[in-house]
Amino acid sequence: MTADDLNAPLGQHFRKRRFAIPITLSQAMAGGLALFLGGFVVWAMVGYNPFGGEPMVVAPIAPHPGVATKTPDGQPMPKVVAGNPDRYDGPVPSQGAPAQSAAPTKTITIIDGKTGARQEVTIPANEAATPPDAAPPIDQKFVEMTGHGAIPKIAADGIRPADAFAQPAKPLPGKPDAPRIALIVNGLGVSDSLSADAIAKLPGAVTLGFMPYGGDVPTLAANARAKGHEVLLQVPMEPFDYPDNDPGPQTLLTSLTPQQNIDRLYWLMARFQGYVGLTNSMGARFTASEASFAPVLREAAKRGLVFIDDGANPRSLAGRIASANNLPFAKADMTIDAVATPVEIDHALGRLEMAARDHGVAVGVSSDLPVAIEHIAKWAKALESRGIQLVPITAVAQKAKQT
Repeated sequence: MTADDLNAPLGQHFRKRRFAIPITLSQAMAGGLALFLGGFVVWAMVGYNPFGGEPMVVAPIAPHPGVATKTPDGQPMPKVVAGNPDRYDGPVPSQGAPAQSAAPTKTITIIDGKTGARQEVTIPANEAATPPDAAPPIDQKFVEMTGHGAIPKIAADGIRPADAFAQPAKPLPGKPDAPRIALIVNGLGVSDSLSADAIAKLPGAVTLGFMPYGGDVPTLAANARAKGHEVLLQVPMEPFDYPDNDPGPQTLLTSLTPQQNIDRLYWLMARFQGYVGLTNSMGARFTASEASFAPVLREAAKRGLVFIDDGANPRSLAGRIASANNLPFAKADMTIDAVATPVEIDHALGRLEMAARDHGVAVGVSSDLPVAIEHIAKWAKALESRGIQLVPITAVAQKAKQT
């Protein structure tokens, strides 16, 4: 008999109770997850993360030698140490260095990758942004603002854009009456590489026609002008097999009213500036319709431009309409790369020379195919030695009557 037997009531046995956890394992896991999520929410609410979890890279930036040494309020400018975004590494001019207040500057913002603190630093403007041989900016007196952007206009003093943007024609020494050839290379602006190649390789007397659709047409056209080229805007016009053969967006169409075509013309003219005139891109149907074509050429004359017919359509009314509206005009005599092989291109250039000798003036057009660019550039180098002058298109365009 044990002590428990003596203390337990008769007929009952005393059992020890074991301690048991009042929750299950799944309940414990759920509680832990809730505790973790609650802590994360609290951290997200009170924590400071200026980048909101965005991926970022911290890179040291070396300052320009002309970086400012003081902030606008007169405090010393912090100096960055490589690997530490709080400080700046690189040369800083001494306090006694001469100030360069006349130099153009710009302000950049440096963001600390750890704390998100911002610091504004004034540095010299990038000199490479404006090439030393860049074309001069377009004088605003030749610009009219429309809903589509800036388009050319005759200045208040009567100067036409065609005259303002024309390049001088240099006569041959001792041969003032030498035969003259104007050569136009069209299709530029669509391919940046082909356009840059044409601008670099062709002599400045070659006129360049730009399509209005390339993303960098304003820069390419400005580069062409800086190299001494006259520039034309190629205007897409309706061919006979339109829309199977589509020149591009905002094409001028015979099915549209004159007002609608003029509105499209404004859109095309606003793509870039500095051109001396317009030339057609396709347009066999459009240039043969006086009702559609005449308002466009009247607008070109009103804005002080020239018009160049590419000569592809024998039914084109460009010459007659231009004459009736005092619009300076020229028509191409032949296409240089109609057959785009080296032999045929050389033969076409030879025929262009013969036409210039027979008539005193000849006009040729070509595309920007690399084979055409190569052979035109080679041909042009020896042209003066054969007694023929290469001139920009405004030198041979029939002049408008003065009003």
